[in-house]
Amino acid sequence: MGEAARLVGTGQLLCIFDTVPFCLWVVQRHRDDLEGALWTAVAGLGDRDTTCAIVGGILGASLDAALPESWVARLEVLPP
Repeated sequence: MGEAARLVGTGQLLCIFDTVPFCLWVVQRHRDDLEGALWTAVAGLGDRDTTCAIVGGILGASLDAALPESWVARLEVLPP
């Protein structure tokens, strides 16, 4: 992860070319592991909230990604 972050950036420059390549790299390596993908995105430092939002958005739109059951169990129940 450190080599990828160094080569493509992690959002520290707040530009698309410094953020999106790293996010795509994370998604490619964690297609079936949302939690692992988000931890990898955070570990890249840089603009962490943006990289996690991008990674989560891509994986959330994927049929392969699923929320960990422990996360689902902690969801707040909202009224209808």
